[in-house]
Amino acid sequence: MSWILNPEGDKPKRKRPANLKDFPKGPDGKPLEPQTPGDEPASPWAGFPLKDDYPQVDDPADPNRKVSTKQANRPFLAYAQYRAEREQAHAVWLQRKKEREEKLARGEKVGPEEPDPTEEREVGCLGLLKFVLYATLFVVLAGKFFTGSFLWEMELPSVSQFIPTNQRLFSEGLLAQFDGTNPEKPVYIAIDGDVFDVSSNRATYGPGGSYHMMAGRDAARAYGTGCFKTHLTHDLRGLSESEMKGVQHWKKFYGESTKYPKVGRVSHPPIDPASPYPEHCDPKKAQAAAESERKAREGGAKGAKREEL
Repeated sequence: MSWILNPEGDKPKRKRPANLKDFPKGPDGKPLEPQTPGDEPASPWAGFPLKDDYPQVDDPADPNRKVSTKQANRPFLAYAQYRAEREQAHAVWLQRKKEREEKLARGEKVGPEEPDPTEEREVGCLGLLKFVLYATLFVVLAGKFFTGSFLWEMELPSVSQFIPTNQRLFSEGLLAQFDGTNPEKPVYIAIDGDVFDVSSNRATYGPGGSYHMMAGRDAARAYGTGCFKTHLTHDLRGLSESEMKGVQHWKKFYGESTKYPKVGRVSHPPIDPASPYPEHCDPKKAQAAAESERKAREGGAKGAKREEL
């Protein structure tokens, strides 16, 4: 089992050289205090770690002490040199500042005050704007390089969705309260989910008006088929292409009208896809709609069979 835990075999252990002497020990068996230079045991290896042939310089923290310039000490020595240079530059700046103040006291002309070269400069608004600009430019160019699109194949959001409006979300029950029967409330109609205020034409959309049946509900289907008695519903299933264009035409008409402002959206419950289409008021169109419904159901049944297979 040992070969599973150690497939490479046992490695030779490093042995302590026989000619390496120990530091002298006291009567208690513990090593004595650090010995004087020259008393330490000699190393059997040529490059023993105690050997240091690097030049020595003054210790920045203690002028009476020398330290080696070996690799481990160089970062500390470089930082100490950097601090010394900055302190010297600051002292020179203080001297120039003192001379300038003396000239001002004597009434002599002097130039603009020189900033402290050792002062840590803060990043202002201009620096922050530059950083944001450069970061944005980098992201845009990276998107063009990786995806071929400056916007990373994403579309810009519409600014209008972030602008607060007074529009609201209606339920079908809430929308029915604005059918014009209450003179203290406005008159609303809805087309394909969009709700419009038609109170400016209450005589037409209010009680007794020619389009009162449209008030307080989403009768989008009637705008496309013209069946204002049987198609007062938002169900647009089974409409022909020309009928769908009629719905979109009236929706655009009210949406672009300055007389009938949009006030919100209406939320409808989902329509059961198995329910029959609303019957058309025109017999010929009703037959065509029934044929279209039959083909749609057959296509759905075939698709379900393919999924089962």
